[in-house]
Amino acid sequence: MRLLPLVLAMCLLPCRLAACDIALVLAVDVSGSVDTEEYDTQMQGLAEALRDSAVAEALIRGRAQVALVQWTGSSRQQVTLPWREVRSFAETRALADQIANSPRAWRHFSTAIGEALRVSALLFDDVPHCRRRVIDLSGDGLSNEGVPPDRLRPLLGAGGIIVNALAIEGAAEHDLTAYFFENVIFGPGAFVATASSYAEYPDRIRQKLLRELTKQTAAQPGTR
Repeated sequence: MRLLPLVLAMCLLPCRLAACDIALVLAVDVSGSVDTEEYDTQMQGLAEALRDSAVAEALIRGRAQVALVQWTGSSRQQVTLPWREVRSFAETRALADQIANSPRAWRHFSTAIGEALRVSALLFDDVPHCRRRVIDLSGDGLSNEGVPPDRLRPLLGAGGIIVNALAIEGAAEHDLTAYFFENVIFGPGAFVATASSYAEYPDRIRQKLLRELTKQTAAQPGTR
């Protein structure tokens, strides 16, 4: 009879671990093209999106794990916030506050999207129990340093990772949305959202989070 509690605990453990529906990496551009006001817009916009009741509820229902990465040049990516499990509105508000108050890691370097994806992808090794793995990358320019982002697709595919992107237009001369569609996003149901300027970022990131937190797809891995 003494073995019964231990057996029950062992049976319940896998169920608890499997409760995580999504692991989400928020990968934020802090390269030289992003000025101080634009950095603040990103951080405050992310925080407000997480405080949104619909976004917060989706995180809680999915027992989401959330991490924040700041990225710029090829050797400069920082895990500003390691994985946080979201189980309540209080935890969502605490996560939002931490993001809103996160100091900027760098401000004068290039744009290495491929390296940002590599660092973000490796984080998922720490949350193997989460059913979906998503990188939410936002940026305002083309990758101009390090490994090209499309070269990361074998790594992403092997890890079952989806990459969605938010293109912040206006700073780049090129069609950034098209570039992100062709070179950055990856996985079943992957998509690009567009903000015509940083002023639109807060609303667009909220819409984007809602879409990726609630979207279910039956597409085959490796498609775009």
